Amino acid sequence: MISLKILCGYNANIDSIYSIKGSEINELLSFFPKSEVKDRLSNLPGSINSVSDFLAGLISCMKHGSGGEWMIHDRYVYTWLKDRYFDRSLLRMGGNMGIMANVLSEIGAFQVVPNVVNPSEMQMSFFSEKAIFLPFSDESLLSKKTKQEFREDPIHFVFDFKQGARFSLFGEDFVVPRENRFIATYDPLNTRLKINNEFAEYANKHVHEMDGALISGFHMLQSKYPDGSSYIDKLDHVCQQLKNWKKQNPEFYIHVEFGHFSIPELASSVFSSVAPLVDSIGMNEDELATLSIVHEMPEEPIAKMDSSSILAAARNLCDISGIGRLFVHTREFVLSLSKDPVDYHDEIESLQFGVSCAAAFAQSGRLENRDFIQSTASEIDESEFGRQQVIKISKLISSGSDEYVCGKFKDYYICAIPTLICDEPVSTVGLGDTVSAANFLRRLELRA
Repeated sequence: MISLKILCGYNANIDSIYSIKGSEINELLSFFPKSEVKDRLSNLPGSINSVSDFLAGLISCMKHGSGGEWMIHDRYVYTWLKDRYFDRSLLRMGGNMGIMANVLSEIGAFQVVPNVVNPSEMQMSFFSEKAIFLPFSDESLLSKKTKQEFREDPIHFVFDFKQGARFSLFGEDFVVPRENRFIATYDPLNTRLKINNEFAEYANKHVHEMDGALISGFHMLQSKYPDGSSYIDKLDHVCQQLKNWKKQNPEFYIHVEFGHFSIPELASSVFSSVAPLVDSIGMNEDELATLSIVHEMPEEPIAKMDSSSILAAARNLCDISGIGRLFVHTREFVLSLSKDPVDYHDEIESLQFGVSCAAAFAQSGRLENRDFIQSTASEIDESEFGRQQVIKISKLISSGSDEYVCGKFKDYYICAIPTLICDEPVSTVGLGDTVSAANFLRRLELRA
């Protein structure tokens, strides 16, 4: 196996995963005036400054079967959620970067170097022990002042809900159309895209011998911060680091996992800033829909995973931004668009590996080795909806392969395959990150 060394930035946290039932929504609603909840639902705030804001976000996602992540800005809400759900939750590594770093470590990377800004005992205990390398000591990570200011662990309260869950809302009955999750996030450090000094120094010194970087966390940026600064200040700092890595090592491959932005204008600005600096960007259908300001395609069919709409939107994004590769991973199918010619066999193999890893993780809640991944995934059925959507794509592209759905679409090289769907997944949290990390690693291996 090829020995790959990978940098990972920027966000790691603790996920507190709670499977919420429809009956619990009815119970929560009884604590709040109907007028207050109705107001929040009719004017979704997109962030959490009260418990009713949290409830509105959760109910909205459950009604539509959509995913979402809202930031908690009131410490009282953090305390309320922690007191109510933390001890009853499954605790695990969270944050796109934290999850992806662990995936890379478990499935065969030689060395994975993550940026860690919260060195609590609990946070560090969730890192994989196989290939993770931490180039710093716990005491060096944060100053005494910072440790006092951010004494709480960054916790993302993840509310998993299942397809078919039922609840009543002001006399109207609802059935959740598909499984998904709503995340309420309290994370003062990662929202600033803080870069650990020792990580920065190690990366700068060793980037010439590294193979690539898997980057995420941009979706946690805020329009404004209490000190008067804006997201631009934080974003510029990270963009400068990415530029420096590329300058030192032009062959260094950078993939960004985009993440869910609650403010479309912020998503558009970040995408436009980051796209010219990296080799590849990954996102799910909800995140692609959020960028409608850029690609100018309607959101609804994208969110419903219509493959022709997703393909058109992705192509427009590539045209406008100049990004070399876009990877879209939905629950039902995945597809890649590349500006430069690709080896179809290698591209499909990397997509299949990503899908297999996500399916094995959904089925078992773990990733052990490649034999385990292959044997577990082989027992899971393809998505029928995904297969139909992939057939739809095949009719839009010029044939590039008799064996796979690959070909050209308006000057882009396209590959697409259905996903594997578990009937009763252990968790849906982190599946997109797992697909992206595994796809990224296999692509690096095949190009080496």
